[in-house]
Amino acid sequence: MKNRKLKLTELGRISTSEYKSANKIPLVVVLDNLRSFNNVGSVFRTSDAFRIEKIYLCGYTPVPPHREITKTALGATESVDWEFRESALELCSELKSGGWKVLSIEQTENSMKLGEYSVDENAKYCLVFGNEVDGVQQEIVDLSDSVIEVPQIGTKHSLNVSVCFGIVMWEFFGVLARKLNS
Repeated sequence: MKNRKLKLTELGRISTSEYKSANKIPLVVVLDNLRSFNNVGSVFRTSDAFRIEKIYLCGYTPVPPHREITKTALGATESVDWEFRESALELCSELKSGGWKVLSIEQTENSMKLGEYSVDENAKYCLVFGNEVDGVQQEIVDLSDSVIEVPQIGTKHSLNVSVCFGIVMWEFFGVLARKLNS
């Protein structure tokens, strides 16, 4: 059986304006003190693919418009809602008070492996991703409802934050996307 590559016009993608008004999965992302413009752009692009509600850019995380973000995001900074907030800790506290489950994506003593975490399709999630070197702030880890890590068995201690983001999003999307179709 042959597999012909689809042309862009055959993919059935929605427009940016249709995306803005479309139902989103009940998930927001907090990027806290990321350094890399490319990582931020990649998170935007992946967020568009999984139709999340919003990205919060906190601390010194770079914000659009910027050439390096735009180059990686490929237009997703126009489709995905985003907001800058100075303090990720204050934001996470606010979201938690508003009924969002705050989950830090980090390696800790009692973190849960990604595949072991039971995603509740009726919950609203806030996923926190931290700095490329220092990770999620301890105060946010302490505030979190759960801490999840992506299991690894290689020699390196962590994944690139944008790669980790894609893996985590895939796991959550598998459950939360049911809401889009109901």
